[in-house]
Amino acid sequence: MPGNTPLSRPILAGVVTALVGFTSSFAVVLTGLGAVGATAAQAASGLLAASLTMGLACVVLAWRYRMPITSAWSTPGAALLVATGTVEGGWPAAVGAFLVAAALILLTALWPALGALIARIPPSIAQAMLAGVLLPLCLAPITGIVANPWGVIPVVATWLIVTRLAPRWAVPTAFLAAAVVVAVSLVQAGAAVDPALLLPRFELTAPTFTVGALVGLALPLFIVTMASQNVPGIAIMRSFGYEVPWRPAMLVTGLGSALGAPAGGHTINLAAISAALAASPDADPDPKRRWVAGVSTGASYLILGGCSAAFATLVLLAPDAVIPAVAGLALFAAFGSAVQQAIDDPGERLPAVVTFLVAASGIAVLGVSAAFWALVAGLLVRSVLHTRR
Repeated sequence: MPGNTPLSRPILAGVVTALVGFTSSFAVVLTGLGAVGATAAQAASGLLAASLTMGLACVVLAWRYRMPITSAWSTPGAALLVATGTVEGGWPAAVGAFLVAAALILLTALWPALGALIARIPPSIAQAMLAGVLLPLCLAPITGIVANPWGVIPVVATWLIVTRLAPRWAVPTAFLAAAVVVAVSLVQAGAAVDPALLLPRFELTAPTFTVGALVGLALPLFIVTMASQNVPGIAIMRSFGYEVPWRPAMLVTGLGSALGAPAGGHTINLAAISAALAASPDADPDPKRRWVAGVSTGASYLILGGCSAAFATLVLLAPDAVIPAVAGLALFAAFGSAVQQAIDDPGERLPAVVTFLVAASGIAVLGVSAAFWALVAGLLVRSVLHTRR
């Protein structure tokens, strides 16, 4: 009977949700922050800020609405940072872009028309842009095998074997394999780790605002977060019988994103794929008790945030190609899903292909990243092809 299920079951489900969500993608977050100009200390601060804000968002939303609502950082958004690279104005301008993206998320809660406008972007175009952004990262395990076979092959082999046996744990286990590789390399080199690097701390940055960062980073970051995280997150929760309150969810995640931005956090949002771990019957047969899993997820993220400096140090000390390989493996599923949705409709296929190619090209025109131009190109091609003669 549902009532006889011990409370430890949803608590454990929340812990698993946080562990899988964190270890599967923290390397992508650190790589993305570094790509847009963050130092190692600033990237570690961003990881800490994102962990704490999304943990608090989980606790607040799950406790208030008695639903297993979980928050997460924007993994596609972090991949977008990698594809964008350094923007006009450097790291302070990137922080300014994070703040603008947070403001746009808040605006969707206060002004529904903005959310409706985002919903009008064809899913094929949005997913094609995401696939183009993810492609270079997903190539990292392949190029890494050539660049550092002794370091990368054990990671890829571990991922493949665990994918066959327990897919949910494939990427976390690949990360553990990478940690072993790092430890072995440190022992061989006789290197020592400074204990001060393991202490979490905030590195605050005063934001600046540039046109290139706002158009080329803030706007695509907002669109990717909405289209690839918030909207699917709502749909996944609905599939388990939960109607997530849109306005409060956007207010909480938008406010959390704004609070975390000065410390380097890019954006937080509703969880999508990992949401099912806390909302499914596996968490608890009784739907009315699964909210405990949401609170447990948030509490676990807060604890993991305290280890953010240690994770960042591990990435910093890793041999060449090892951590990018882990990040690429973590994005394989997202890339496959994005490609499938982009080309699923034959009538939308050509605009989606153009969008994908422009995003994957990595071009920057007038200081604006390829992600923005990919949207422009895809929508332009679509409008020409679909205009009635």
